[in-house]
Amino acid sequence: MTDTSHDRRRVEADQGPQEPTGWAGWVVFGGVMLIMVGIFQFFQGLVALADDGYYLVRSDGLLVNVDYTTWGWVHVVVGAVAGLTGVGLMAGNMLARMVGVVIAVLSAVVNLAFISAYPIWSTIVIALDVIVIYAIVVHGRELNAQSY
Repeated sequence: MTDTSHDRRRVEADQGPQEPTGWAGWVVFGGVMLIMVGIFQFFQGLVALADDGYYLVRSDGLLVNVDYTTWGWVHVVVGAVAGLTGVGLMAGNMLARMVGVVIAVLSAVVNLAFISAYPIWSTIVIALDVIVIYAIVVHGRELNAQSY
């Protein structure tokens, strides 16, 4: 008798939830990175609110022509939501997985628009956002089977 994939799925379903693999660590890593990105965004926003002369170009030299106060509040809000989402992601919350991807994409877009003001910092945050998206999208299901 041959073993088909249908038979294997039925056996796996009868055995209950599968043990998480080593990839579950990627999701925890993604949660920690999202918290870190949130902290970076938050402080980048505070700097924009406190001292708009700190950046390399004036606000009219940015990709989107708004003043640094507006950019500061955008960064503060994105940072706060990213940090809270990272905590939820580490707890295995499904909603946090979805919001985490949206926040990481939003963070990358905001930093792309902000890149002329602070190129190195924005590039680092964009790279971290890509890592977060990878960890959540590719390995997000692994955390559902694991309890912390």
